[in-house]
Amino acid sequence: MNAAIFKNRTKKLALECGKFVDDLPQKTSIRIYGGQVIRSSASVGANYRAACRAKSLADMINKLKIVEEEADETLYWLELIEESLNLKTEILLWLKKESDEILSMVVASINTLKKKQKPKE
Repeated sequence: MNAAIFKNRTKKLALECGKFVDDLPQKTSIRIYGGQVIRSSASVGANYRAACRAKSLADMINKLKIVEEEADETLYWLELIEESLNLKTEILLWLKKESDEILSMVVASINTLKKKQKPKE
């Protein structure tokens, strides 16, 4: 995965989640779910940047695991919004797809790094 491209994708995810949440109805539950979407999606990019500056392979894996958790959490909050509002907008579908793709790529990267980490026999 190209780090610069991935940094841009994670930043775009956070920005688009913010725009999406700004346009949601201001019901109490949706406001709470939306705030969580903003926090978790922004955390994806922030923690990926931290992973790019990791001090060791183990540090990078740990930081990428946080990215994995935050991407999965973003999906969860998006699903709650989707089901609460019975929403099927193009932007919501894109946000879910992008979060899932980021999650898949991070998991693949973690698995590759773990293979490099194992001692050779």
